[in-house]
Amino acid sequence: MLVRDIMTKNVITITSDTYVLDAERIMDQNRIGRLPVVDDGKLVGIVTRNDVLKASPTSTTPTNQRHLFYLMSKLTVKEIMKTKILKISPDTPIEKAIAVAQKNKVGSLPVVEEDKVVGILTTNDVFYKILNPLFGIGQKGSRIVIHGAGKVDMMQEILEFIRKTGLGVKTYWIPPSDDRQDLFLHINIEDATQIIEELRGRGYSVEKREFSV
Repeated sequence: MLVRDIMTKNVITITSDTYVLDAERIMDQNRIGRLPVVDDGKLVGIVTRNDVLKASPTSTTPTNQRHLFYLMSKLTVKEIMKTKILKISPDTPIEKAIAVAQKNKVGSLPVVEEDKVVGILTTNDVFYKILNPLFGIGQKGSRIVIHGAGKVDMMQEILEFIRKTGLGVKTYWIPPSDDRQDLFLHINIEDATQIIEELRGRGYSVEKREFSV
């Protein structure tokens, strides 16, 4: 899977001469936490909500506050944006992009192709487009956990058994740090009671995991 497969493509951008208060308003209206800064079609920086907060007035004296807010109203993004930008190509493998974001402790990466911003990869993209489908969140079906069934031979046996019942397995996975090697299955049936009982009858320890939060 590549970055282009899950990135947000309709990117909201601003120019470096945008007032900081306007940038904050744009982030509030669109419920986003960062804005790529583009001048003449080229990415020149990025400004985040945290950058705006750091630039906001902190004085508690009324007179000073009025003066600081006046200065704030004249402050442009160019004066607070980050110019050392981590960026990635749309053809970057998604696991590499995630590793880059984690290593540098950033929540988003602008996606650039031929010097143009073509998208942005955010933590929400990873959650909604990778993790949610993996866990079956927001999808119909049931998720069951079969304890200690993550070994290859047991997993194959279980998947084959479920297939023969006429049910389908949407996703399955084994937590990488799970010493017990539990097998998580997302199956295409709302009521998993019967298949759970059948698996228990074959000697497996099975429980259902609810999707509701």
